Amino acid sequence: MNLQEFNTAPVGQLRPLLAACCDVPRWVERVLAGRPYADAEALAAVADRAVRALDDGEVALALAAHPRIGDRATGETTEATWSRGEQAGVGDDPGVRAALAAGNREYEHRFGRVFLICATGLSATEMLTALNHRLTNDDSTEAAVVQEELRKIVLLRLTKLLTAEVPA
Repeated sequence: MNLQEFNTAPVGQLRPLLAACCDVPRWVERVLAGRPYADAEALAAVADRAVRALDDGEVALALAAHPRIGDRATGETTEATWSRGEQAGVGDDPGVRAALAAGNREYEHRFGRVFLICATGLSATEMLTALNHRLTNDDSTEAAVVQEELRKIVLLRLTKLLTAEVPA
C-alpha cells in the first residue's frame, strides 16, 4: 500500500491495518483523522505524536497485542506476520530461549507487563542483555523505556504498511 492508497482507502479497510501497528483505538482514530497526508513524513509525525500521547492504560492495551520476546506469534494476521519477522533474531538456541523465558517471567513479576523491545535487527543475545539491564530500572524509568520501544515498533510497522509489506 502506498501513501495515495492509504489516503483514499476506506476507513474499514485501514482500521485493522493500523491496529496491527498499534492496537489502541484512539491512536488509530488520530491517524485516520489526519488523512489525506501530503507525504510519509507527515503521516509519521502524526503517528509519532499520537503514540507519545498514549496514557498508561492505552500503553497496557497496546502491550496486550504483543507476544513475549521469544514466543512465536501464531496465525496469519498482519500483526502476527510482522511480529515473527521482528523477532527473527531470537533464533532457535534452546539455552537463549530458556533465558529469555525466565527473564520474561521475572520482568512480568517485577513490572506487571510484558517485556517490550523493538527487536528488529537485534540478536537474541542483545535482546537478553537489554532485558537483564531493564530489570534494574525503577518503575518510572521503565515506563518511559516501554513507551519509547512501543513508539519505535509502531513507526516501523507503519513504514511496513506504506511499503507494501502487508500480508495478503
